[in-house]
Amino acid sequence: MRFSAPRSVSPSPVRGKLRKSSTFGLQSDSDSEDYDSELDSSFNSDTDDDAISIASASSSSSSSFSLVSDINKLSLRPRHIARTPLEQREIEDTVSAIRLRTRYHDPYEEWEKQTRKDAFKTARKDLLTTQTHLYEEQERIHTDEEKQRAAQSAQCVAEVHDHLNAFRKQIQETESKLKESWKIRDKQLWDRIEAVIKLEEDKLAKRLEEERKVKAEEERKRNEAELKRRLAEEKRLQEEAEKKRAEEEEKRLQEEKEQQEKEEEEKQKKMEEERNKRLEEEAELRMMLKSSPPDDDWRVARTNLQNLKSGPMHYVKETKELKAEWGRLRRQIIPKVGQLTNDPQAISRISQQLVEIAKPSNGPPLESSIYIALCSSLAKAILLQAETEVTAEKRSAGPLAQVAFTLLDTLEYFPSIFYAKLVQRCGGWPIPFVVPGHDVDEIPWNSRDDRVKASGVRRSTSGDGLESTEEYSNRVSAVMRVYFHILKIRPMNKPLDPLFQLPRCWTWFARMTGDTRLLRDPVAPQLLYTGLEVLGLEAVNVWGQQWIKMLALIHEGITTGYEKDKLIGGDSAEGAAARTRVMVALENIMNGVQS
Repeated sequence: MRFSAPRSVSPSPVRGKLRKSSTFGLQSDSDSEDYDSELDSSFNSDTDDDAISIASASSSSSSSFSLVSDINKLSLRPRHIARTPLEQREIEDTVSAIRLRTRYHDPYEEWEKQTRKDAFKTARKDLLTTQTHLYEEQERIHTDEEKQRAAQSAQCVAEVHDHLNAFRKQIQETESKLKESWKIRDKQLWDRIEAVIKLEEDKLAKRLEEERKVKAEEERKRNEAELKRRLAEEKRLQEEAEKKRAEEEEKRLQEEKEQQEKEEEEKQKKMEEERNKRLEEEAELRMMLKSSPPDDDWRVARTNLQNLKSGPMHYVKETKELKAEWGRLRRQIIPKVGQLTNDPQAISRISQQLVEIAKPSNGPPLESSIYIALCSSLAKAILLQAETEVTAEKRSAGPLAQVAFTLLDTLEYFPSIFYAKLVQRCGGWPIPFVVPGHDVDEIPWNSRDDRVKASGVRRSTSGDGLESTEEYSNRVSAVMRVYFHILKIRPMNKPLDPLFQLPRCWTWFARMTGDTRLLRDPVAPQLLYTGLEVLGLEAVNVWGQQWIKMLALIHEGITTGYEKDKLIGGDSAEGAAARTRVMVALENIMNGVQS
């Protein structure tokens, strides 16, 4: 049956406060939500919770009594209609059931509630102990870290102070030197200025004194004006005459230069025709002797270099796995070449280690493209080591040459690769040969820079541009010194490639002395000196009187000239210094003294 309370008929607009508890004194649904708050309050006082529970039950009981007393007010039935006995009995049964429900006490629920409170008390106590230990450990770790950071910070500050003090000291020394040099320069400059001023003042005083004695003031002014006019006219005429004379001189020099270039071209053309004719006549003999002209050597070396770059090297660099393997082996090569000394045991050990890297004896052989790329890396490492070490100390060329000799004698394809890399780093000097105006495919160079690069010229290590003549000469002579040492070594098992045999020494000197274009270059006397210093006495023992004639020809080129007024190396300062060294080398060879 459904019950509802009637609306109040009170005319008062003020209603009573809403009751928070249930109409029948039952526990509402929100009581379960307040369970946690009851548990929290239970940790403070158990007796307080019991009192609150009893008060709540008493409140519910009083609410039920007030419900019974006011039941007639809650009915929606009009007052003039009486209830039936059945309805009255149902209301009384309902009120009795509610009263019994509110007065019922369940021991299990009380035990469960008390057990939950005890468990939470024990858990809170354990949590407090654990957190206390955790906070103490964190505090200790934090203190240790603070001490460590403070020590590191103090050490860094000390190092920074040391660096700053050293830097300040260096700056002070540099400033003192600069100030001293500036003081000296300033004093010299002012001394020169004072001397010039005094000289000019003396000249002017003397001239004025003479003019004052000879003429009056007006005559002096007129003469000065006339003199200025005449001087200006003479200066103008003199400038015109000098300009005309300079133009005529420039024109004459240009004509002479063009005539000289024309004669040089005709001469070179004639020499080229004679050389080609001689090569044709000597073709059969060259074939018997397995000798080739210099342009063929240049073409073969450039072709091998291009095939190396476009073939195995390109394939290895484009393949990720092969590139990784090649990089791993290459990183083993560079430290070993850098550790080379003049100790025979070290030379033998490093040579065998390099051979083992390229041709492992305990494992499978390397893939062909990796092997070729590794041979290129070996050649490049030796040449770069020669450019740095031999330039500083020429005696280090011997150990490098012995390592290169072992590799040339052991590794397949290494001679052609090494010679191609040698031509790449030094241009045509290992042949020797003047780099032509076109590449091996007879196509002109794309730019002047391509031809310069093919000539072996690299960027300067001390500046932004290309290396100077002195830098280029020193670098090429260092690499050629290693090459000449290789020619000097005699093989024990089998002959090397013809490019690395001792007869190549005669071929090199014959080609050098036979091409005037090579002899004009300032690098030529430096390379002649290097070759004579390394192979001079050895060549005397091999070729005897013929080598003496070669030395005489070189002597003539550095003293009287290979042509009229044309010395080997030209008129440059580098060429003159190199010619002096060549003269000393020639004297040592003739005296039987090892340089």
